[in-house]
Amino acid sequence: MQIHPFAAVRPFAGKAAEVAALPYDVFDEDEARAYVQDRPHSFLNIDRPETQFAPGADPYAPRVYGRAQAMFEAWRRNGIFTQDEGPCFYLYQLSDPEPSADDTREKTGGLPHGWSQTGIVACCALDDFADGVIKRHEKTREEKELDRIRHIDALDAQTGPIFCTFRDEEAVAACMARSMEADPLYDFVDADGARERVWRVSEPSELSAFAAAFSHVPCAYIADGHHRAASAVKVGLARRDAAVQSGSYTGCEPFNFVMTVLFPASELTVLAYNRVVADRAGLTAGELLDRVAEAGFAVEKSDSAVEPGCRRSFGLFTAGSWYLLTAGEKLCAAADAADAADALDASLLQRALLDPVLGIENPRLDARISFVGGIRGTRELERRAGEDGVAITLHATSVEELMAVADARLLMPPKSTWFEPKLRSGLFAHLI
Repeated sequence: MQIHPFAAVRPFAGKAAEVAALPYDVFDEDEARAYVQDRPHSFLNIDRPETQFAPGADPYAPRVYGRAQAMFEAWRRNGIFTQDEGPCFYLYQLSDPEPSADDTREKTGGLPHGWSQTGIVACCALDDFADGVIKRHEKTREEKELDRIRHIDALDAQTGPIFCTFRDEEAVAACMARSMEADPLYDFVDADGARERVWRVSEPSELSAFAAAFSHVPCAYIADGHHRAASAVKVGLARRDAAVQSGSYTGCEPFNFVMTVLFPASELTVLAYNRVVADRAGLTAGELLDRVAEAGFAVEKSDSAVEPGCRRSFGLFTAGSWYLLTAGEKLCAAADAADAADALDASLLQRALLDPVLGIENPRLDARISFVGGIRGTRELERRAGEDGVAITLHATSVEELMAVADARLLMPPKSTWFEPKLRSGLFAHLI
């Protein structure tokens, strides 16, 4: 595959920590309003421009996107943002700043001690997304796409990084290691305690070396950011059509390229994406456990919260108690014979338990089910389930499983992967 350098609009070094913000879609409106209240330079102000209006304002009104555009331009004028003079690649590293023996994050479903991941920020061709060189595994929703389409159109820029991964390639690793010998452009600890560092690659010889190294990578995979990717592609295709019709199209226009962050697969951490059902579908706790056993699971009571250590096992919490569920021989055989998507634990759980036992026929639409990222830990699951609900923990989907689904051009069940840490928005923007 090919990667292309670009001249990023980015924060001045002294502003990077203030600007960097979690992705727009991890906040609801109230959370976004509260977050930006004392953070006037957080990029979330631009990513969620409805926070600049009174509560109750239509978040999709043209004036809201107009405010985002005005703020973006103002920040470029008043010393918050700058733009590099020529095309560059950027290395973006997130890591554990101070691993310690008394760190309890592993016990609460979080990241392992000493974690680190480094990706390359680059542009990929619009056609690579459209033609499947960059593969997807998730279905997108039109209403969510429309919001980001309007945002990109208003700013004339792609501002949300699309989190991609690729199978490790030695030539790429060598280029990255060489570039990280220089002093970083940014080096700060973010609000969640992760160390963030960025290196700029601008020497022509190094740009060529990275491009040559990536020519050995056959494809990439969207890990997180399917809606951002779909929106950027649709904006680019619309602008391409307009340019072709006007007779001005050259193929070199910046809207032909999409900003991505590409991480080697071996460095990624995928956490479980757990489920909470609001009720037991009219069953008592004992009746529920009987039905689960009848569905083909071995049920064993646990004295502590269950976070499954292997595939085909699940934790179930209800009425104040935890149970370990292990899929029986028939369930495992059916999963082994299924395609890459139906073989996933999330699929097995849906067809063997959530649908027939708890009545969740369509997890995308049923208001009784909610999804909780593994970073939140089991106490959050217990809180949400209460006395009358059901919480279910899963073993984390692997990156290899994700790739297998995408390679087969299949779609994963909703909420199958939770990637951590979340990439920050605002550190890079690609003008189109």
